[in-house]
Amino acid sequence: MRRGVATFTLDSGRCPPWLFQRMVALGREIIYVLIDEYGPDEFVRRIADPVWFQSLGTILAFDWNASGLTTILTAALKEAIRGDERNLGLFICGGKGKTSLKTPVEIENWGRILNFDIEQTRGLKFSSKMAAKVDSSLIQDGYSIYHHAFIFSRNGAWAVVQQGMNTASSSARRYHWGDELDLKTQSSKLKAKNFTEEPHTGIASQVFEKNVLNLVAKKSRKNKDIATQLISSSYMTVMKNIQLLRSHFSSLSRSITLRNGAEQLSILQLSDEHFRTHPVILEDFGKSKYLEKIIQKVCFEKPQNYEQFLATEGVGPKTVRALSLVSEVIYGADPSYEDPARYSFAFGGKDAIPYPVDKPIYDKTISLLERAINRSKINLFEKQKALRRLDKVYK
Repeated sequence: MRRGVATFTLDSGRCPPWLFQRMVALGREIIYVLIDEYGPDEFVRRIADPVWFQSLGTILAFDWNASGLTTILTAALKEAIRGDERNLGLFICGGKGKTSLKTPVEIENWGRILNFDIEQTRGLKFSSKMAAKVDSSLIQDGYSIYHHAFIFSRNGAWAVVQQGMNTASSSARRYHWGDELDLKTQSSKLKAKNFTEEPHTGIASQVFEKNVLNLVAKKSRKNKDIATQLISSSYMTVMKNIQLLRSHFSSLSRSITLRNGAEQLSILQLSDEHFRTHPVILEDFGKSKYLEKIIQKVCFEKPQNYEQFLATEGVGPKTVRALSLVSEVIYGADPSYEDPARYSFAFGGKDAIPYPVDKPIYDKTISLLERAINRSKINLFEKQKALRRLDKVYK
C-alpha cells in the first residue's frame, strides 16, 4: 500500500538514560544481524516501511503509540552504528529539531569520506530536501515538520523518516519515504523518482484531517501542470490571476463568479461541506511583497516542471497554495482535498476494513524480527523480553 503516514499523540518528557542505553544496545545487535543476513540496502528499505519501523521501536521498548518513538528510535539507531558506519555500509543523518538542519552537511561529509562523485552526493541531498519540501508544502495538513532523518547505504539506497506536529489537535504524524537500487542491473545510480506524485511508502494513519490540500495525489496532476504553465508564461499573467482572486476572496457565497471586465472567467460552486472551509474562502489574499517576489523569481527562472518549481529556493506553502487556487478557480483544475492518510495503522483489518490482512507480509515481518532477536548477542533474559514485546505488538 503506497501511503506513508502514521499518526500518534504528542508526548512530553525525556527518554530515561537507562532505557536509551538499552535501546542502543539491542538496536545495534539487530542492525548487525540484519545487515549480515540481508545487506544494508534491505535494511534501508525496511526503515522506509512504517509498520516495520514501528515494530522495531516497540521491540526496543518504547511506547508503541507515542510520538517520541520516532525521534528516540532514530537517535538510538544513529548512536548504535556510530563509529562503524563504513564497515556496515549504513549511514544515518539528521534527527530532531536543530539536528535536522545539519542533514545536508552530514550527507556531504559522508560523501567526501566515501569518495562519492559530486552527482551522487548531490542526488542524496536533493532527495532529503525534496522530501522535506513536499511534506511541508504539497501536503498542507496542519502538521509542522520538526524531525527529519535521512538514512542511506553505501550503494545509494535511501529512506527518509520525518515527523510533524499539530499542536491544535495534540497529535503527531510520521512520513516515510524510500528509494532503492535497480536490483536487476545492480546499478549504483539512484533510480529516478517522482517526488511530487504519490511519493510516500508504507501504510496509513488512523486519523483523517479535513480539507487537506493534497498536491501529491494523482487527482492533482492537472492542477500542478497548469501552475507550471502559468509560471512559464509571465509574471504579469500570474499576478493578474492572483489579483482576480484578491478582488473576490471576501465573497462569502456558495457560488463565486470571477470576471475580467465583461468577460466571465469561471464560476466556483461550493458544496455545503466546503462552504466557509474551502481554501478560497479562508485564504488571505491581501498583498504580500514576499509572495510577489518569489513569483517574480520563479517566472524569471522558468522551471521546466513542477519538481523544479518546488525545489526553487524560497518557494513554500503560501506560493504553492496561491498557484493551486489560481489553477482551480480560474482554470477549473481541481486539486485533491483528501487527506493522504488512511484508516489502517497495521497490515489490515480482521473485518477487511480498510483492506484485508496481508498474511504473508504479516508473517514475514514477525519471522524476520524474531530471527534477528534470536541471532543477536544479547543475554537470554533480554531476548525473551524483546520477543514478548514483539508478540504483544502483533496480538
